[in-house]
Amino acid sequence: MQKPLNTTAEVPARMPRTVWLLGWVSLFMDMSSELIHAVLPVYMTTTLGLSMLTVGLVEGIAEATASALKAFSGALSDRLGKRKILAVVGYGLSAATKPLFPLASGATEVIAARFIDRIGKGIRGAPRDALLADATPEALRNAAYGLRQSMDTVGAFLGPLAAIALLWWLHDRLRLLLWFGVAPALIAVGILAFAVQEPAQSRDPDRAHRRTEAGGLPRFAAARDLPSTYWGVVAVASVFTVARISEAFLVLRGQQQGVKLLWIPLVTLVFSLVYALSAYPAGVLAQRFGRRALLLWGAAALFASMVLLALPGMVTLWLGACLYGLHLGLTQGVFAAAVAATAPKALRGTGFGIYYLIIGLLQLLGGLGAGWLWQHFGAQYAFGAGAALTAGAMLLATLRARSLSWLRSR
Repeated sequence: MQKPLNTTAEVPARMPRTVWLLGWVSLFMDMSSELIHAVLPVYMTTTLGLSMLTVGLVEGIAEATASALKAFSGALSDRLGKRKILAVVGYGLSAATKPLFPLASGATEVIAARFIDRIGKGIRGAPRDALLADATPEALRNAAYGLRQSMDTVGAFLGPLAAIALLWWLHDRLRLLLWFGVAPALIAVGILAFAVQEPAQSRDPDRAHRRTEAGGLPRFAAARDLPSTYWGVVAVASVFTVARISEAFLVLRGQQQGVKLLWIPLVTLVFSLVYALSAYPAGVLAQRFGRRALLLWGAAALFASMVLLALPGMVTLWLGACLYGLHLGLTQGVFAAAVAATAPKALRGTGFGIYYLIIGLLQLLGGLGAGWLWQHFGAQYAFGAGAALTAGAMLLATLRARSLSWLRSR
């Protein structure tokens, strides 16, 4: 029987200030983004007349672009030894795109704004996660990633909640609603730029890993130095990613099931609330009992969610949305902590960047696949495929548990 790894004496009493500040940054930026994205899929299909396959393509390209840039920015942060400046640039670029959504006059402008916003996300993601790891003692790292993920998801809950109130107040005027996403994004950039301090180990990494090409850009050959345990994390996370259908399709499923426009943001709000409430406790539990149980429970939640969302009816819709959020809460912080634990300190930014690159490319394939299945065969086939892939992820994590040592780690 496993024993808890940490005793009270071994665990620092307080979460570092930087973790809390990065959590607030994530909260405000996600509040801004989700206020907009809670209505954007419906806006794209009804107002702009885009197909399900096009929505899947747009979402997939946006996330793949973000992930590709995470690989570059993560490696660059290792070479420069400066993570905060890249995070500020990324958050600032995302904030600058928020006015483009209400100013858009057609599909091209909305797609361009979504694309540029994801460029900002791509630049900031890996340096921010590496910065958090630099600032956090190893004994608190699972909990730290869970806390940041919870605060991020509180923002994802507040955004749709604000969208519902604004839809009622503005009488469904979507364009005017989108302007309210600007202020929280600016607050996020302000906190990061003026309150967060970069830890000393971020500013002075191992110089052996800061060599650059003649043009000054980072080399990705250093990825060969990443250990096999790191690639085990990537392998399991990849299967989970392909199985998980994009959140945009949950919103469209709600519309298909008969949810009125005023209440469409509730779909995002419901799974975001469950995500926010479960992410930090999941990190604490992983710290005490290891990651394997959390990931298996997360896979079970995703499987049940996909099955329920494939079925007709409002009850299955809302239960499916709740379990979707629970899956995210049980797995996403655990995967991030596993990347931080298995990538060497001097290659931590590179490790996060490559992880996000692979995940993003798989999100593109998953979005295209789900959109194609939905358009040609119906929603039940898209979600049914997600359930089948989730069963494969559970089987992989069970059969390979002995070789995946990071699953047993805390």
